[in-house]
Amino acid sequence: QVQLVESGGGVVQPGGSLILSCASSSKWFAATAMGWYRRAPGKEREWVASVSRLGNTNYADSAKGRFTISRDNAAKGVYLQMSNLKSEDTALYFCNKYPATAGDNWGQGTQVTVSS
Repeated sequence: QVQLVESGGGVVQPGGSLILSCASSSKWFAATAMGWYRRAPGKEREWVASVSRLGNTNYADSAKGRFTISRDNAAKGVYLQMSNLKSEDTALYFCNKYPATAGDNWGQGTQVTVSS
């Protein structure tokens, strides 16, 4: 079973920045599209950004222009650089393959709280 470990979350003021990291144990990591997802309080988990095995990226409208997803296949890592954070970005952030479903194995996530 693939293990996913997210890190880098924290409390940040509006307008601030954070970089999230995800480490995967998958031996197929380099061949797998990866994504970041988040679950805000009282809401369903939603897709935030994805990166193909070749490095092509896509973003949810809420993330465009503010978030940057990247990957390092050698390190089996995927990253989410977040800037100009807003209160509505407050959520538990997860990484997983893209696309992923509720039935897939998920990590514990990393909490991002945007608050003044």
